Amino acid sequence: IMRLHRPVLLCLAAALLSTFVTSYPHMWTKLILTHHWPATFCSVEHCHANISYWALHGLWPDKGVDCNVSWHFNSSLIEDLLSDMEKSWPDLRSPTSQKFWKYEWIKHGTCAAQAASLNSQHKYFSKALELYHKADLDGVLKKFDIRPSQKYYSFLQIERVLENFYGTKPKIQCVHPKNADFQVLGQIEICFNPDFTLLDCERQKTVEPLSRGERSQLLSAGTTSEFSVCDHDVPVYYPPL
Repeated sequence: IMRLHRPVLLCLAAALLSTFVTSYPHMWTKLILTHHWPATFCSVEHCHANISYWALHGLWPDKGVDCNVSWHFNSSLIEDLLSDMEKSWPDLRSPTSQKFWKYEWIKHGTCAAQAASLNSQHKYFSKALELYHKADLDGVLKKFDIRPSQKYYSFLQIERVLENFYGTKPKIQCVHPKNADFQVLGQIEICFNPDFTLLDCERQKTVEPLSRGERSQLLSAGTTSEFSVCDHDVPVYYPPL
């Protein structure tokens, strides 16, 4: 019987453990196309909202985070997409920066890349833009007269429009000001199967708490943790620019 020295055994064990740890979280089953409303986002993050349409926040697999931090973002690989990304997927806190896209690629794109259809930066970002334009959330809301306004909407009014149009259940998220008798529409998620067909989103009331370090990282990347599922019984404010 071949006998292995202890250092060799430790290396083999570490390699096996690494394989297990890095492969399991990558097995995602759902993609979440996330849109945020700039006026609401910037009211939370204290930025200047000069965009009056729903912007793309990200394309997120339901499992896995930072799956390959060594796979660095390279904007030269998506040069043909940059003009569309600047308009459709802007960094609302730093409009001239690419750090938001870098953050989204490392955190979510490297996990989505476990699928052959998304296994490059160009495939990931171009598919996100394609789904964003096909969903046309901004156009759908306007078509059914859900527009930014000083008046309030009922949650069910917004939910029914989206469910009837897409044929699936989106996740509609709001900001909940303290001691207010209304909630502010902020983020809408539309979900897809791995083959990019529409899928019901889970609508869970609870939001996993973030550590101080995670909160700081999110803020530096231009994202927010203030959104949570809207309350069905509270009027919804859809703020104009």
